[in-house]
Amino acid sequence: MRKNLKEARQKAGMTQQQMADSLEISLRYYQNIEAGDRTGDFALWDALEDITGIHQRVLREIS
Repeated sequence: MRKNLKEARQKAGMTQQQMADSLEISLRYYQNIEAGDRTGDFALWDALEDITGIHQRVLREIS
């Protein structure tokens, strides 16, 4: 699980659905990224970094 990504999303006050909508991807795809089952492309991680204000290297960590 990408604990840092989940915590950053929650700190931003967003649900998984809201994050998926912001990224223009399906909820299932976002859930798989947060779970660490999918990687996502560079543009997606750039967007996550912009939304959360946390460097994507930190967000990508799987714990």
